[in-house]
Amino acid sequence: MPSVGVHEAKTNLSDLLRRAEAGEDVVICRGSTPVARLVPVGPTGRRRFGLDRGRFEVPENFNDPLPADELDLWG
Repeated sequence: MPSVGVHEAKTNLSDLLRRAEAGEDVVICRGSTPVARLVPVGPTGRRRFGLDRGRFEVPENFNDPLPADELDLWG
């Protein structure tokens, strides 16, 4: 994994972004200390509605008021 200094990263940001798009990880260092890593963003894809259907059931008393002793804890 290549590393670059902060000044080089600022000067060559467009090139570093192209490298990240191509799948390369780049470490950005301040002096000899690594401080950040530039990595490619994974595919986002579309979320599918109803994917977790049936995994959780909302209880019938979900919207009922909390008992007084529980409300006192929220103070």
